[in-house]
Amino acid sequence: MSYSVRVKICGVTTVEDARQAVQLGADAIGLNFYPGSPRCVEASMAQAILRELPPFVTAVGVFVETPLRQVYEHIHALGRIHSIQWHGQKHELSDCFPYHLIAAFPVRDAASLEAIQRYLDACRAVRRLPSALLLDGHAPGQHGGTGRTAPWHLLASFQPGVPIILAGGLTPDNVAEAIRIVRPYGVDVASGVESAPGRKDVEKMRRFLAHVHAATVGL
Repeated sequence: MSYSVRVKICGVTTVEDARQAVQLGADAIGLNFYPGSPRCVEASMAQAILRELPPFVTAVGVFVETPLRQVYEHIHALGRIHSIQWHGQKHELSDCFPYHLIAAFPVRDAASLEAIQRYLDACRAVRRLPSALLLDGHAPGQHGGTGRTAPWHLLASFQPGVPIILAGGLTPDNVAEAIRIVRPYGVDVASGVESAPGRKDVEKMRRFLAHVHAATVGL
C-alpha cells in the first residue's frame, strides 16, 4: 500500500529548467512574481515557460502581498496558470474561483498553527476555504526560498481540514523523512534542488523526486 505525494518545483526561471523538472516527473512548477525574490520571472519568460508545459502539469503563480484583484489580472493576461500561492500578512477571504488558492504560512511554533486555525475558521464562516495550505519554514522578513525547515513533528498532528503542502528547507537528503513524519498532500522545493538561486540542478531534482516516491511506499 502506498499513497501519492505531489511534487512542486518552485522558483523556475528558465524554459530548460521547466522542461527538465517535467521530464523527471514534477507535478507542478512554480513561477515567482515577487520582485524581491532572486527567482522572480518577467512576464515574457513566464509565457515562454508556460508554453513548454504539457497537459496535466500544474502551473502555480507565486505572489507576496499583492491584492488578489491584481493577481487575477496578472495571471489572466498570461493564461495557463490556474493556481495562486499567496504569501503575506493579511490573507483575503476571497472567492478565487476559477483559480485555486494556496494560502502560504510560515510555521515556527504552536502559536503559528493557532493563527492558521483562526484564518481557516474565518474562511469557513464565509465559505471561502483555500484549496490548500503551504506550510513553510519561518525566517523573519522572508517569504519562501529560505532553506529553513518547518517543525515537522509539530505538523504531524495538525489536521486543518484542507490539503497540506510542505515547504521549507526540503532537500533530496531530508524529504523522505519529512514525508514520513508529516504525510503531506504535496511537497514544495526551490533552493533544495538548485545550483544557484533560480537555477535548478538536474541531478538534485532527480534525487529529490526519487526519494519522494520511495518514501511513500508502505505509508
